[in-house]
Amino acid sequence: MTAPEKAVDVFDQETRDRAREIVARYPEGRERSALLPMLHLVQSVEGYVSPAGVAFCAEQLGLTKAQVGAVATFYTMYKRRPTGEYLVSVCTNTMCNVLGGQEVYDTLSDALGVGHDETTEDGKITLEHAECLAACDYGPVLTVNYDFFDNVTPESALDVVGKLKSGQRPMPTRGARLCTLKEMAVQLAGFADEREGAVADGPAGDSTLRGVRLAQQHGISPAGFDINTPIPTPSKEAAK
Repeated sequence: MTAPEKAVDVFDQETRDRAREIVARYPEGRERSALLPMLHLVQSVEGYVSPAGVAFCAEQLGLTKAQVGAVATFYTMYKRRPTGEYLVSVCTNTMCNVLGGQEVYDTLSDALGVGHDETTEDGKITLEHAECLAACDYGPVLTVNYDFFDNVTPESALDVVGKLKSGQRPMPTRGARLCTLKEMAVQLAGFADEREGAVADGPAGDSTLRGVRLAQQHGISPAGFDINTPIPTPSKEAAK
């Protein structure tokens, strides 16, 4: 029987330094509040929250492994078994379902040969149902490592996963260019995306900007926002 990996065997000095940075964000005596970003940090190393990851978080924050495990199993973003390089989440909740989300999911499931929370044999893609991705204006939607692909069809969804399987990184409809699940976990732990120009990659979606346009039309300036700020629009090339 293989002995379980210990936290000291898995997490290098850079990870431990980052863990200390996370803890330092919180007031003295409130260190346990760092657990959520800490779980993302350990997920950035192994691609999921392993028993060693649970032990590491407990060690860093003075918690029991049971306390850490209770939190890690509550939130769906923390994976408890190895996950693919790309997590493809298809919204099948009411709005997206009515618009064809279930058909999108079924098409991908058949094409990839996996079901919910299962990973392709090459380790590239994990597929999952998502209850709601908070993007009803753009439904049906899917996300790849939490970056959005809007108004998808079975055909466009197949194109996305086909590119992922071939080693390409298709551009999301909105936001920064794709990264791996481990790279995204670093950002979710509260560390900046250090890829040059990535933060400024893509514009917001039209539905998101509608309120900004109304504010400009009526001379309303929300706190901290200059109503004369130009509103970016997607290029024809990016929209393809």
